[in-house]
Amino acid sequence: MRALGVDYGSKRVGLALSDPTGTIASPLESLVRRAGKRAPIAKLERIARERDVEHLVFGLPLDLAGNEPEWCGEVRSVGERLAERLSVEVSFVDERMTSVRAERAIRAIGLPKHKREEKGRVDAAAAQLILQAWLDQRAAST
Repeated sequence: MRALGVDYGSKRVGLALSDPTGTIASPLESLVRRAGKRAPIAKLERIARERDVEHLVFGLPLDLAGNEPEWCGEVRSVGERLAERLSVEVSFVDERMTSVRAERAIRAIGLPKHKREEKGRVDAAAAQLILQAWLDQRAAST
């Protein structure tokens, strides 16, 4: 089963895709959001359909205490609307600290500084971490 991981932010949307077996997540791309514009649901739908996505995994930006701040409502709304349009299920995963871990991972692979600082690269890597956590959890429970 192919799943799409989404790190949904107010400025960018990081995306990651699983392999067809639903085992390994890979960074895909990042979409840039324009201030004051609606969520890019149509573009996300197109990307998901082009890649035969069967499940969505959205990161939930919980606060450090594990509570859902206001932004989580927006993330849940976008995830549920996209899932409905695609007729697939959506899961929400705690994304605390994924951006920090993504930045560290990018630094560790030795990219030149100008490549490491591309925010879209970090968002796609964060989406990969979100999706991989869900894939690993799913595999452990079967």
